Amino acid sequence: RQTITTAYPGASADLIQGFISAPIARAVASTENIDYVTSASRPSSSTVTVQMKLGSDPDVALNEVLSKVQSVRGDLPDESEDPVIVKGTGEQFAMMYISMQNPNMTPEQLTEYIERVVRPRMSTVEGVADVQIFGAAEYSMRVWIDPIKLAARGVTASDVLTAINASNFLSAPGNTENEYVATSITVRSTLQTPEAFAALPLRSTDGKVVRLRDVARVELAAANTDTRVTFNGKPGIFLAIFPTPAANPLTTAEAIHDIVPTIQETLPQGMTIEIVYDSTEQISASIEEVFKTIGEAVAIVIVVILLFLGSFRSVLMPIVTIPLSLIGVCFLLFTLGYSINLLSLLAMVLAIGLVVDDAIVVVENIHRHMEEDGLSPMQAAFNGMREISSAVIAMTITLAAVFAPLAFTGGLTGALFREFAVTLAGSVVLSGVVALTVTPMMSARILRAGSHSRFQRIVDNTFRRVENVYERLVSGSLKYRPVTLMIVIALVATTGFMFTKTAGELAPEEDQGFLLSLVNAPRYATSDYTETYVNQILGLMNDIPETRARFSAVAFQGPTNSAFVGFAFKDWAERERSSKELQEDITARLTKVAGVEAFVFAPPTLPGSGGGLPVSMVVRSTGDASQVFEAAEDIKNK
Repeated sequence: RQTITTAYPGASADLIQGFISAPIARAVASTENIDYVTSASRPSSSTVTVQMKLGSDPDVALNEVLSKVQSVRGDLPDESEDPVIVKGTGEQFAMMYISMQNPNMTPEQLTEYIERVVRPRMSTVEGVADVQIFGAAEYSMRVWIDPIKLAARGVTASDVLTAINASNFLSAPGNTENEYVATSITVRSTLQTPEAFAALPLRSTDGKVVRLRDVARVELAAANTDTRVTFNGKPGIFLAIFPTPAANPLTTAEAIHDIVPTIQETLPQGMTIEIVYDSTEQISASIEEVFKTIGEAVAIVIVVILLFLGSFRSVLMPIVTIPLSLIGVCFLLFTLGYSINLLSLLAMVLAIGLVVDDAIVVVENIHRHMEEDGLSPMQAAFNGMREISSAVIAMTITLAAVFAPLAFTGGLTGALFREFAVTLAGSVVLSGVVALTVTPMMSARILRAGSHSRFQRIVDNTFRRVENVYERLVSGSLKYRPVTLMIVIALVATTGFMFTKTAGELAPEEDQGFLLSLVNAPRYATSDYTETYVNQILGLMNDIPETRARFSAVAFQGPTNSAFVGFAFKDWAERERSSKELQEDITARLTKVAGVEAFVFAPPTLPGSGGGLPVSMVVRSTGDASQVFEAAEDIKNK
């Protein structure tokens, strides 16, 4: 995703839409491999977002978008600033949220410290694309004009702006030098204090000078006071960490975790830094569970093979196939530039049960020749492989052909399951190679002809009885073929019916230990109005014991009538209710808040799968924005 941000101080939203957002959106719409373009026009700011198709080269897209924007730069208003283009992953939620607080500092001082010290250090971490600051209160010289005093002295707002620009500018006068010494010339052409600004002369009439302090109040304060951020009920600032498209989230998150304690040691007294939300915690926990599952699967497969073959020597050949196939497929993944992730690990779990099939067939056939024909292990291996080599090859190709097409699927599904398919198909092919080479060699050297052990006799007798029961059941079903056929037809029809009626989704919602609530107030609402109801929402959640941290941000995307509230929960082992149950509880409590609309959702389980909401709709119209808004409200009400 490419985001183009253009500032035009003082311009209305309509002017921004007509003269900045629309030209830029038209220009970038012709970019190759583009999925869709959205724009947001707010007072003094335009944001155009270009969403690229999955799999497109982000660097090529950035260069093309840059050239498109430059081609229309001359058509934009002269007073507007140059567009800023940022390359991102397209995620609406950050990879990590970090809270910083200091009761001994003003919001402006805390913001200044973060901008100068903390943000540069975070930005240098490998894999970090952007560090956004929520609740920043940047220093700015605020000039509050009194229109009555302005009119009384015959001065206009344009006169004030002209005087400020004329007396506050950057200058590079150069240097002076003689035969031995060179000296840089410094001109202090910028005003630094409110007193200096207040003394600016605006006009002079009959010897009387009208200064800025005569018509306005000047103060050094925050450039924007609309954004309000709290953490556990106390004011603070959030850092949102967004990764680069090619970054490994686990590696990047680990680097952030390593650097946070280092930053904490150098912070001023009273300042704290805390990681509130880390999306990779759920990924790491899932990977650990998959590793445990792999171990459990290996143990179960070994037990099952032992029960069916009945010989400890016979079990060794299929067991050896498991590590050989998995090590080989890891080398294949490394060669192709893939990583070991959740899907590739899950493919390995499935592969454990598949890779032993060929080896079991080979060992069983060799063992049969030893028992029935009285051949030596070496000769039995030669005879057995002559019989089933083609069958083993056919089995291997058939299984690989089932999974291989997933690797060529496009879109988000292809991006997710490509490594899954390569892992499964690769492990199956490697298991076939092992079954044709290593397994017969080991059978010829390890298997022994002779009497069966007591354990093997018990296993053989048990399965002989099972075979007899199965034979009687099959024979009985063949005597009533019409009934058997009807049962088969009923089962097939039931399968089809259940498949069509079962709900479908890309990925199930998982318990990530984190929930978000979006709050929308009426259009006329100020930050104070929205903050009042946000505080009411936070107050209603005080008695939820599973909550580890609560935070909120008012006007975090610009409009003062919007906010979000986040809930970070304790570790899964420390709470009884799941995030789904907590979501239902929080939703029920939100119905008590009457002044705003609020809903709760979990962050998307998979990247690119959406912003947590199941449905998005686009309303198009040739009319003005008010008509589109009314139509959207009608749709919402229905």
